[in-house]
Amino acid sequence: QSRSSEAMASRFSALREKSRKRREVLAEQLGVDDSDGLTKALASQDERADRDVFPPRKMVKLPSDGASVGGSSAAPVRGAEVAKIPLANTTKPAKAAGRRRSSEEVELAEKVYTDSSAFLKGTHSENPHNDYCQHFVDTRQRPHNFIRDPAIEERFAEYPKLHELMILKKELLTARATPPMYHKCDLEDFDFVSLGMLFDVILIDPPLEEYHQRASGLNLKQRTWSMEEIIDLPIEHLGDIPSFCFLWCGASNMLDKGRDCLKKWGYRRCEDICWIKTNRSAATRAKDDHLEGASILQHTKEHCLMGIRGTVRRSTDHHFIHANMDLDLIICEEAPANSTEKPEEIYSIIENFCLGRRRLHLFASDTTLRPGWLSLGQELTSSNLNLDVYRSFFNAPEDKVLGFHPEIDNLRPKTPPPKQPRGGPYGGGEKGPPGGGAQMPPPPPPQQGVPPLPPGAMGMPPPMLPHHPGLIAPPPMAHMPNPVWHPGPM
Repeated sequence: QSRSSEAMASRFSALREKSRKRREVLAEQLGVDDSDGLTKALASQDERADRDVFPPRKMVKLPSDGASVGGSSAAPVRGAEVAKIPLANTTKPAKAAGRRRSSEEVELAEKVYTDSSAFLKGTHSENPHNDYCQHFVDTRQRPHNFIRDPAIEERFAEYPKLHELMILKKELLTARATPPMYHKCDLEDFDFVSLGMLFDVILIDPPLEEYHQRASGLNLKQRTWSMEEIIDLPIEHLGDIPSFCFLWCGASNMLDKGRDCLKKWGYRRCEDICWIKTNRSAATRAKDDHLEGASILQHTKEHCLMGIRGTVRRSTDHHFIHANMDLDLIICEEAPANSTEKPEEIYSIIENFCLGRRRLHLFASDTTLRPGWLSLGQELTSSNLNLDVYRSFFNAPEDKVLGFHPEIDNLRPKTPPPKQPRGGPYGGGEKGPPGGGAQMPPPPPPQQGVPPLPPGAMGMPPPMLPHHPGLIAPPPMAHMPNPVWHPGPM
């Protein structure tokens, strides 16, 4: 019994300490100094009214020997050495329950709210709890401003394996990235055939008309493009097989036309990456003061459609893709009113997923230049593109992929192996061997005249890249012919 009492006392002590810390954090958020101010801030309207009309009654300490208070012969109090007994307040009615409040009391109970700091307790009708919609009306702060750890640097802090995986990925990308190359040009009349190569990833960020409608006074160095003009870009002659295309489509109006673009270019839509925009800074909150006249709801997001060309399997083509590395959601600050810049996290999502090193960015600007990418656009101020030098980065077949360390392969999320079909050896109700557990039969002996298995099969380690020790080379792709450059009609 003593052990259970000690355990219960320890449990209560831990709960009290946890409650104290929570009250300290809540008091800091509400801007109050102590627990009394916190109690006032969290009280409902009726509680505040009753407290103002009927002040708290005085408390007196009573000795444990049972001495009476004020000379009256009261029964001794048992329990702790000191007990707290409230004294009746003779200047106020003894009981407030069941009494109708006067008009002065009702007027005292009414309060005009200037912000949402008091909306933390009570029913939704009188005192909504965590009413972020009302908070947006009062302060123009969007609800997603309060999501914890949205940045990629903080997202995996509590997951050591994923945190280490992201560090290894970033180090490998930095070591294997090609120098950033860019070329200032008008994509409307640019000769894409002159590039003379195919790409593994194509990122398209067109200056849509929606951006000008949403932000008046936006000054771009190029005109806006309609989806009808974007669909005429010869993307189908730029993507390799397999390859991926990422197309920014704005808030929502261009999603259907964006799917039409991917279909025309020979890509199948496989994902929809959504950018949720926060407005923690005062400059971005000012944009919400101007309501959008062409929309029913206030737009706080943008979509980036992802398309795939060819066929890749996450369980076998891990030399080209690493699936489930990131989310399809980006939560970060919205760009200023005079900018259409997209979040930098989109590059991390692409580079962590696709291990192809030939990456093309269309409609680029000076702020989007990045190692490992070829950038084309009219908003660029200069050019440094040398096609001979750029093509030389991908001469050898192993130079076209990033490769990865064995540590990355051990840490990355993998697709579960397929289950054994029922009805096979020791399956489907058959009795297994003695000793318990199902065992597969040994592999058949090698046949005469059959060539040996290539490295990487039957558990043998695949060969290492000759020029990059420690990086795993891709397996031979005998089932897929080498792509041939077909410029086709422009």
